[in-house]
Amino acid sequence: HVQLVESGGGSVQAGGSLRLSCLASGMTISTTMAWFRQAPGGERVGLAALHTSGGSLFVSDLVQGRFTISKDFAKSTVYLQMNNLKPEDTAMYYCAAELGPGMTYFQALNPARYTNWGQGTQVTVS
Repeated sequence: HVQLVESGGGSVQAGGSLRLSCLASGMTISTTMAWFRQAPGGERVGLAALHTSGGSLFVSDLVQGRFTISKDFAKSTVYLQMNNLKPEDTAMYYCAAELGPGMTYFQALNPARYTNWGQGTQVTVS
């Protein structure tokens, strides 16, 4: 079981940047960590994921070139750096974790693959 706490959300003007953090208690060297977002009335969409072993890292085509995912294993923290934000990036952002071996691109960005979720952090871009 992995407990997740997101932080770093807020309001920003279009073109600005935010860095989200996800503190993951229980993260191991064999954990897939991912970021998702969900707009009101919409589905939860995968943005980026990595395996803590360093074996894989994926970024969705939806945000490729603007968002990056990284980890600091010593701090049990995963980050989502978001640059050149757009109003359509407005959503609740969630961190997710799944213990075990690495996943493929489509698996890692599929919310159904995860059993551990944070409470979310709101990002609003105007």
